[in-house]
Amino acid sequence: MKIVSFPPRAEWKQLLARPVQEMADIEQKVQPILNKVKNEGDQALKAFALKFDKVELKSIQVSQYEIDAAEQQLSEDLRIAIKQAYNNIYTFHVAQKQEPQIIETMPGIKCWRKSVGIQKVGFYIPGGTAPLFSTVLMLGIPAQIAGCQEVVLCSPSNHPAIYYAAKLVGVTRIFRIGGAQAIAAMAYGTETIPQVYKIFGPGNQYVTAAKQLLSKEGVAIDMPAGPSEVAVMADDTAVPSFVAADLLSQAEHGADSQVLLVTTSKKLVSAVNLAVSGQLNRLPRKDLAEQAIENSKMILLESEKECIDLLNDYAPEHLILSVENYSEVAEKIVNAGSVFLGNYTPESCGDYASGTNHTLPTNGYARAYSGVSLDSFVKKITFQEISEEGIKNISKTVELMAEAESLDAHKYAVSLRVESLS
Repeated sequence: MKIVSFPPRAEWKQLLARPVQEMADIEQKVQPILNKVKNEGDQALKAFALKFDKVELKSIQVSQYEIDAAEQQLSEDLRIAIKQAYNNIYTFHVAQKQEPQIIETMPGIKCWRKSVGIQKVGFYIPGGTAPLFSTVLMLGIPAQIAGCQEVVLCSPSNHPAIYYAAKLVGVTRIFRIGGAQAIAAMAYGTETIPQVYKIFGPGNQYVTAAKQLLSKEGVAIDMPAGPSEVAVMADDTAVPSFVAADLLSQAEHGADSQVLLVTTSKKLVSAVNLAVSGQLNRLPRKDLAEQAIENSKMILLESEKECIDLLNDYAPEHLILSVENYSEVAEKIVNAGSVFLGNYTPESCGDYASGTNHTLPTNGYARAYSGVSLDSFVKKITFQEISEEGIKNISKTVELMAEAESLDAHKYAVSLRVESLS
């Protein structure tokens, strides 16, 4: 990995730049796909499956028989592991439920807020080189807890673990469609695939572009997304082989992933670099990881404060704090998708089974966005109830404010009620 020693703050922005995606060029390729699906529906989906995936689709929807049969195609050990992950993720997310709390803002006026599940949601699970059945759990479990009525899943992959996880979380229908065309199908609806109100899930640059283009049309999406990334802050108490493994666990996602090591220890930089080289040769996805490593850096800084400041500027998707005083450092982190504390908290556990959600903001969006949670699947509707006493108590305030804004109808809507009580 490239080593950068003691860069001045003026160079941080350039140093922390992510690999550039020419989104305008990609959007020009994606827009015609969206238009064709919108206008031609299932016919377009079958044509794109043949063109891009070299698959002639006889049926777009996965049958219930195929879904039910998936369980028997998995080893018992993997089924037990998926159920353990399900239980941990469920336990963490169900604790996020909030019961309505009625607040009496003044005598006779009660206000409250109620969480209501989004009725129709859609998940995209890529095919690619890794069957991301863990993402089915991460999206499906909070949707299940939220009470979403219709949950559809699009994926070009027919991996049985995806179908098994989908059944566990209550996905209502599965469709064997991939790419930008799958996003378009869920956004617009086709003869077979229902239109949904919000779309979730990762994907390649074309899927990302499709989601972003459709968000401009008013389609809700989970968050802006880009390639996966991790930053590790480490000191001399860190275990170099652990740090190297954490860096490579993100690098193997794809050639456009990025990993960073930030430290004040020259000794650690050398040890981690050596460990990365040794572990890289053992990886089946070595070629992808090597390309990601080319986009990655080890940054040596003067002080702990500089490390924290740089990481907050970077706003990583995943942040691992392999430092002695990780609890103290964690309190100073204000921009990150998810934080992993100490030498025995690898990011891999968050990806799969510890309980937190792995669908997180990338590309610096952690400065303003949260990862997926139960809140992502609900709308929060406010209610209020005003009694005769309450309308008398608040009438003067509303009448004066409405009059000052020259909105007389607002004023009369209150005045008429008060007069009726006289």
